[in-house]
Amino acid sequence: MTDLELIRESVAKHAAKILDANDRIWDYAELAFHEHKSAELLCRLLEEEGFTVQRGLAEIPTCFTGTYKKGTGKPVMGFLGEFDALSSLSQQAALPEKSPVTAGAPGHGCGHCALGTGSLAAAFALKDYLDATGEDGTVIYFGCPAEEGAGSKQFMARAGLFDDVDFVYTWHPSTINGVESVQSNAIMGANFRFKGRTSHAAASPHLGRSALDAVELMSVGCNYLREHVIPEARIHYAYIDAGGTAPNVVQDHATVRYEVRTPFVKDLRELFDRVVDVAKGAALMTGTTLDVELAMAFTEYVPNKALGAIASEAMQEVGAPRWDEADFQLARQFLLSYDPETRAAIEAEIRRTYGDRAEAVLQRPLATDVIPFDPSAIRLQAGSTDVGDVGYAAPTLNLLVATACVGNVGHSWQMTAQACSPLAHKGLLTAAEAMALSAVRTKHRPDAIAAAKAEVLARNGGKYTCPLPDSVKPPLDTY
Repeated sequence: MTDLELIRESVAKHAAKILDANDRIWDYAELAFHEHKSAELLCRLLEEEGFTVQRGLAEIPTCFTGTYKKGTGKPVMGFLGEFDALSSLSQQAALPEKSPVTAGAPGHGCGHCALGTGSLAAAFALKDYLDATGEDGTVIYFGCPAEEGAGSKQFMARAGLFDDVDFVYTWHPSTINGVESVQSNAIMGANFRFKGRTSHAAASPHLGRSALDAVELMSVGCNYLREHVIPEARIHYAYIDAGGTAPNVVQDHATVRYEVRTPFVKDLRELFDRVVDVAKGAALMTGTTLDVELAMAFTEYVPNKALGAIASEAMQEVGAPRWDEADFQLARQFLLSYDPETRAAIEAEIRRTYGDRAEAVLQRPLATDVIPFDPSAIRLQAGSTDVGDVGYAAPTLNLLVATACVGNVGHSWQMTAQACSPLAHKGLLTAAEAMALSAVRTKHRPDAIAAAKAEVLARNGGKYTCPLPDSVKPPLDTY
């Protein structure tokens, strides 16, 4: 049997329990750092397949690894799994009209149920491959919580979990098939807590010191700051605590959360410190005190070009998910479910992207090809991911596999519905085949592993450095 035939046989063997796990994790829909049922389900499946599981790693209860070693254990090959949901995105499975399971409840609007189980299937397939061929190697499944929250991979990298790993593959549910060819932004976030003094807002306002005023002045200052940063930078904020609901009471507490992004982690702290200075000025103007709780930071993700070349060939060999006519029609129903303004924007983008094929794609909106990887075409995108920290510690590559209609908007109820549908099922099994085959191809190429490690060395100077100081612990209940 060929390598791909061995892998496909394994993925098919495990498909029923993998898809059941996807649907159960989708149903659990647990938020960042609280994915207890999801993590335990994945751990149990790993143990049933002979993996040694370590739980509660990097000071995070839902962080774990599953390890399978064969022979010398070299090379050490990793897969990243995520399994957290997003707030307020509950939606009935596979239903292309808005209908929450429970109004206001969480939902898998980024498809991490599929991400985690697809990577699990890849780990099982690589383990089965080692058993069938007698080849040496170690397979590690990394259970990574809270990607949608403060992240976990930077804490895992700081704890040394990736230090001895030769290479890592992961994937993300998408609308296309191919090696992800974008660089993400680095990001840093903190809670800014202002403390003041209560007073009657009418009878004795002069005795009060408003923490809410401080938060609002900080926002004014940051709005002016936005003009004086590089165009690629981003400054985001959200009110966490507005200090109460009584207008006639001077608010003595208020908290705002700020996150800043820059293309490279080396520039991140400078922008963050400027935001802190604005906050200090707001506290000074209002006679309040300030506490800055630094809680999260990710390093930028950059595709590893040596791994990208191998994975691109493997993805071409695996091909796109094997859709049927029912899949195409379901995808079209989801495309039509968007409001007119959003749908018009989606259709315009499809026409720009697909040209003469656009009308056919609009009728059958599922990706049927694999986009070749072009390392010269890597571009910056505005988002951020803690996968970047893994890439600073070990050679890492992210693949994209279609699990949703072309034009799908992430972090939406449509994505939640598709994440527990035949579209996600077929996509995640295809992703498992692509990652497992990429890992096999890479383990047979010591020269490529050496080149991949050289890329990491050029970026990190020989050692991963966490963008968070050791004093910052995972914000399990505060972020």
